[in-house]
Amino acid sequence: MTQVPRQRFPKTRRAFLGAVGQTAVIGLTMGSAAAYSATHKTSARSDGSKDVGILNVALALEHEGIAAYRLAGASGLLKPATLGVAKVFMGHHEQHRDSLASLVSKAGGKPVAPQSDTQYAQALNLAALKTEGDVLVLATRLERGAASAYVGQVAALHDFKLAQLFSGLASDEAAHWATLNNAQGLPISAKAYLFG
Repeated sequence: MTQVPRQRFPKTRRAFLGAVGQTAVIGLTMGSAAAYSATHKTSARSDGSKDVGILNVALALEHEGIAAYRLAGASGLLKPATLGVAKVFMGHHEQHRDSLASLVSKAGGKPVAPQSDTQYAQALNLAALKTEGDVLVLATRLERGAASAYVGQVAALHDFKLAQLFSGLASDEAAHWATLNNAQGLPISAKAYLFG
């Protein structure tokens, strides 16, 4: 497995906004990626490489989300019902990953590979997780960061179809956040614009 260079991709979803900004930056599936790639040739556009870069950063973040759910699920800290929800959310992230990787490839780019489980465990400080509540706090923070990251990057994308894709990705992440937030009994902010 190829390692992701640390200097190119952020270690956490929260770093997404800054990393993509420096480079100029419920249910989307492979069908949406196929529809996009069938009608668009991103690599042929002068601004396509910027979109591919944004897609690859998003792909790296989806790899992180998958690893977080997989490793937390294997920790033995989650009750069966919580583990079931975690698996559903991990499945959403896997679909996001597949869509993003397909688009990068079809645009002539090379999809970024995931890091090792050891790297994710260190970056996310998984050793500090001692209870199911700890896992929920981490997952909630990651999902909120992901939703905000996708919302924040919509305007930076040069292709409106990709902006539509990112809007859908943000919607999935927001649904994950709302579910996890509710599971902890936390209030929803009275202020609008929860993400971005």
